[in-house]
Amino acid sequence: MHDTLREEIYQLHAEVCQALSDPKRILLLYELQHGPRNVGDLAESLALSQPMVSRHLKVLRDRGMVRAEWEGTSVFYSVTDARILMALDLLRGVLTTGLQERGALVKEIA
Repeated sequence: MHDTLREEIYQLHAEVCQALSDPKRILLLYELQHGPRNVGDLAESLALSQPMVSRHLKVLRDRGMVRAEWEGTSVFYSVTDARILMALDLLRGVLTTGLQERGALVKEIA
């Protein structure tokens, strides 16, 4: 693979990971797993301000992780690919295993 292409792929990968680096964006993705929602609904269910939700959705949209669709005067957001949620679940599984191992170490020490 050409070095420039490889670098571009790694840069895109890093941008996707960066989009997942904020807990609020992860919460938004999980909120969208059940179907399209508008900013007001998301803000209310997560107890966040609408401007904050809009900013986070913009990051996710810019990274191609959510799409925006107009319905009348409202914009509804949805996850572009269910594998994003599968990846989050895999990472959560890794985290759970790590926490369990740490818990076992704490018990051994105590």
